[in-house]
Amino acid sequence: MKFKAILALLALSAFPAHAEEATLRIGWQQIVEPARVPQAEGTYDTETGAKVEWLQFGGGADVIAAIASGSIDIGYVGSSPLTAGVSRGLPIETIYVVGNIAQSEALAVKGITDPRDLVGKKIATPFVSTAHYSLLSALKHWGIDAKQVQLLNLRPQDIAAAWERGDLDGAYVWDPVLQQIKATGGTVLADSADVAEWGAPTFDAWIVRKDYAEKHPEIVTAFVKVTGAATDAYLADPAAFTPDSPQVKAIADLTGAKPEDVPQLLQGYKFAGLKDQTSPAFLGGETVKAITDTAGFLVEQGSIPAALPDYSAAVAPRFATAAQ
Repeated sequence: MKFKAILALLALSAFPAHAEEATLRIGWQQIVEPARVPQAEGTYDTETGAKVEWLQFGGGADVIAAIASGSIDIGYVGSSPLTAGVSRGLPIETIYVVGNIAQSEALAVKGITDPRDLVGKKIATPFVSTAHYSLLSALKHWGIDAKQVQLLNLRPQDIAAAWERGDLDGAYVWDPVLQQIKATGGTVLADSADVAEWGAPTFDAWIVRKDYAEKHPEIVTAFVKVTGAATDAYLADPAAFTPDSPQVKAIADLTGAKPEDVPQLLQGYKFAGLKDQTSPAFLGGETVKAITDTAGFLVEQGSIPAALPDYSAAVAPRFATAAQ
């Protein structure tokens, strides 16, 4: 027995112990987009080689707070909370632009046909979100002082409940809650595609804590690769995403959207594939400009105290380059 014990010890010492499995904590939102498919299928776990933990949040401001507290490593945010976080010194990098927001976020109202009729009305939106930014931009475009409107800070699910109770005159929010509002009498006064034409485009993106990216670049690269592959699969054949397809079922199960609504909701975004990420239109240039422009507006609105002189450090195309 003693000889066998010695052999066992020798065998153990001959090989290095396995490194402790890395953990990847991802903050996500119930937004209808292609990455929900690999999320549901567990592809992020297998491809990153990490122990993946998914934490759901109601809005970008909550994701930014979680990043700041160190409770998540990668998070899904809109361009407005991203800009606010970077402007306040949060050490984060943009690693994947999901796409430009178009019809998937909008101001839906009831009993209002003229923007001037918004004065004095109760309009809800999640503060420090792309929807909030777009709402303020739209009010400015229409020549309405935001103080003339009763703006309420509510998370998407709270907006849905308040709308159902009849407590709101309108809301600037994203799908699938936007779709619920439109299905129950809400009409769109303006969407984010309109606001983009008025000079205030918005986008959604995945961000990472810089310290995590430095420690686990291979995990971040794998994350970007999986996200890009999912987006590319959708862009290559949107018609395959039918209400009875497994892709749509996965998206519906995670987001709470109705399967029959998912194909249309996906069309509300202008998605960016993996090869697009490093192009001048996204991480290769325009993303920095969009963040810079957003910062200027947020300063003007008093949402942040000051803008940074340069936002290029908040954009990291190197992971998309490696993933390609």
